[in-house]
Amino acid sequence: MKTSQPIGIFDSGIGGLTVASDISKYLPNEDIIYFGDTAHLPYGDKSTQTIQSYSKRIVEFLLEKKCKAIVVACNSASSMAFDFLAENFSEKCLLFNVIDPITDSIIKNKSIKKVGVIGTKATIYSGIYENILKEHRSDLVVASLSTPLLAPMVESGYFNNKISRTIIENYLKYPDFENIDGLILACTHYPLIKNDIKKVVGNNIQLFDSTDFLADQLKENLSKNKILNTSKTKGKTSFFVSDWTESFAETASIFYGKEIKLELAQIFRNSKNEIF
Repeated sequence: MKTSQPIGIFDSGIGGLTVASDISKYLPNEDIIYFGDTAHLPYGDKSTQTIQSYSKRIVEFLLEKKCKAIVVACNSASSMAFDFLAENFSEKCLLFNVIDPITDSIIKNKSIKKVGVIGTKATIYSGIYENILKEHRSDLVVASLSTPLLAPMVESGYFNNKISRTIIENYLKYPDFENIDGLILACTHYPLIKNDIKKVVGNNIQLFDSTDFLADQLKENLSKNKILNTSKTKGKTSFFVSDWTESFAETASIFYGKEIKLELAQIFRNSKNEIF
């Protein structure tokens, strides 16, 4: 692998653009290729086999683009498909997910005694956060809650207002969240409602999301493998989606933090040119 090769990032839709934005700021010399599977979103209510199938095809697409590293910027895909992807592609590129950086940080943070987790149905029902955390911190209490309304709420533009805070407040009244020290935002949409969540939970509860830790882990591993791009040239970012609509294009710019151009890449077609 060469330092000039791009970093691939993919998500079930456009939530992973929060991760892509953070990585592009932290590693400004790297070329980035983003793929959002907008034809199949959301992944949160799909089976493990289906998520693995979609993820495999996306990784193949990113490898065709010569990516040296691929970030699974989707909690559902990270929890349901990452081990499967590692078994099939770890020799072809570096692979990262959005779960390990968060759990690593909490495992090291002994001040956290009880942590809550909010995310999609697929992520919560997989139990991956609780399993990883309890494996390394038997003293840690983990309480998890599926919050399926939050991602579509964010995509519809309802955040940082009374509507979003009301929905968040209702979720976070969950009895098992009483006396938590930290809260894991286990969905890449949630950084956009981080301020809303902070207003609900207060300053005494620490919030954890992948944008806080992933870019640093990525840089460390690229450097370790001697493929970190250290040139002075600013990297370029390309954005692909499996289905394009005007509303997706507008929302994508909100998630990324500035106006971007989405390109259509219909990679989910069989030999008969049928979409699967």
